[in-house]
Amino acid sequence: MTDRLTVDELLARARGRLDRVGPDDLAGEQAAGALVVDVRSAEHRRRDGELPGAVVVDRNTLEWRLDPASSHHIAEATGYDRRVIVVCDEGYSSSLAAATLRDLGLHRATDLVGGYRAWSAANDAKRGAGKS
Repeated sequence: MTDRLTVDELLARARGRLDRVGPDDLAGEQAAGALVVDVRSAEHRRRDGELPGAVVVDRNTLEWRLDPASSHHIAEATGYDRRVIVVCDEGYSSSLAAATLRDLGLHRATDLVGGYRAWSAANDAKRGAGKS
């Protein structure tokens, strides 16, 4: 079987199709109307916290919930032109998920570099820099 990819190759191929969002850019993307989708497990959200403004969607139902043509789509899945930013814990599964959403026609789907952990660290650093 010569067409087989390693998981690292699959991830690199997925990321090569995305214009990934940095942690410092997420708020601006949200302000511009991007739909931020948190696919972290309930356990991770309880342990680490919620992502403000994000819609929580289980990873195993993501495609059905975000495809505007699906009878199971969420109200926020308003069209194929909607900017969608998928967030996982560290930015690995979100890259694969965003690439799959692009395959469904959500051509502006992408993910957050470093996931929730990178976003949280960037915000902690900002709060720390503001203290005297």
